[in-house]
Amino acid sequence: MLLSEYDYSLPEELIAQLPADKRDNSRMMVLNREDRTISHKHFYDIVDLLDKNTLLVMNNTKVLPARLIGYKDTGAKIEVFLLKQSEQRLRLWDVLIKPSKRVKPDTIIKISDELSVKALKRLEENGEWLVELIFDGDNVLDVLHRNGQIPLPPYIERKIQNDDLRKLDFERYQTVYAKEEGSVAAPTAGLHFTNEILQKLQDKGVELAYVTLNVGLGTFRPVQCENVENHKMHSETFEISEKAAEQINRAKKEWKQIVAVGTTTVRTLETAYQKNGCIKPCQDHSELFIYPPYEFKVIDKLITNFHLPKSTLLMLVSALAGKDFIFQAYKEAIENKYRFFSYGDCMFIN
Repeated sequence: MLLSEYDYSLPEELIAQLPADKRDNSRMMVLNREDRTISHKHFYDIVDLLDKNTLLVMNNTKVLPARLIGYKDTGAKIEVFLLKQSEQRLRLWDVLIKPSKRVKPDTIIKISDELSVKALKRLEENGEWLVELIFDGDNVLDVLHRNGQIPLPPYIERKIQNDDLRKLDFERYQTVYAKEEGSVAAPTAGLHFTNEILQKLQDKGVELAYVTLNVGLGTFRPVQCENVENHKMHSETFEISEKAAEQINRAKKEWKQIVAVGTTTVRTLETAYQKNGCIKPCQDHSELFIYPPYEFKVIDKLITNFHLPKSTLLMLVSALAGKDFIFQAYKEAIENKYRFFSYGDCMFIN
């Protein structure tokens, strides 16, 4: 399978720079896999599309303020993008540094009066660095919330930053059910849900379950090798609680439809099943790369956003709906001026 098969051209003006005025006002393309038809709705119509024989599974991870802006003692501006905490010591992090060429081992980057970053060593993979966060006290999350910014994807441009935009991004680049802090990117399919939509679904009899996968940068990185099967996914941590495992296993026994919200939820459930033959309560890592002709073991349907060309996420949805059908849908989305990527519109693969 070749990488070039998963490329497409997207007009730049269709890359959403701001969220919809209301979360559930986003447009939603509905793909019916049975008769291969496409219909156009809004996200609030999801209440009519899901029936009481449904278990809706969501990723309740919360985005860290992982983007740190600081300066060397020379005055050079440096950006530090936190990727994941080291398992060795809590103050050690794998990060991306920009511009990396201005940094050497033992370089100190001052973020504020209470936080500095010390570069320790360049890691071999993907230009990453191991750094130490230097601050007083023990609560790193409090320090990050005071000093960090929400790590928006590079295709969302903030050339002029102001308090209103910062407030908007802090609120809207986070799901309403976000709980477990640890991601450097939002599980964006969940951004369309409101508390009112969730309540309407529950009132209808739809059951809700939550898992946690801490989204890393690797999820969104384009594949570099032309032979897709040679690509290696970055490891991402996930957790499935006892309650969620019970809900999912019971739903399978009762032949309920399991609808995943987002590709991160898909990877969590499919990884857990692949490792155990069922869904067990666990804390584990996923390196699962899903691409055609993958056979799904847990999920039946998927709510997802529109994904970047040549991305592993585009390959995952192609595995579920069929590559030709997905590319037909993307062509129609572009013709109908859907908004793409993190702050954009969504798709329901039914």
